[in-house]
Amino acid sequence: MRVKTGTVRRQAHKKILDQAKGFWMTRHKRYKVAKEAVFHAGQYAYNGRRIRRRDLRRLWIVRINAALTPFNIRYSAFINLAKNKNILLDRKTLANLIVTDPAAFKAVMAQIQQ
Repeated sequence: MRVKTGTVRRQAHKKILDQAKGFWMTRHKRYKVAKEAVFHAGQYAYNGRRIRRRDLRRLWIVRINAALTPFNIRYSAFINLAKNKNILLDRKTLANLIVTDPAAFKAVMAQIQQ
């Protein structure tokens, strides 16, 4: 007896077309075109997550560097001193301290400058 793939194929197509909801023109109507569009959208989303992390790290470095100007110390020298003094705060935490609790950042600077 022959088995037809009607329901399974319909489910697979429906899944792709649901993911393509809101796409432009035939990209949300036709399966072949929608499949390509969904695939590329996934790639763009993956790359976008990587770019977001890169951009946030750059933002943290800019904030730290801006907060270091009153102390007359460069960012690279600050990071080197922090590593040598065994201060294990990452850039995200340091940038957050600068924005939310400047006094705590000054305390960290006092530890580094000793």
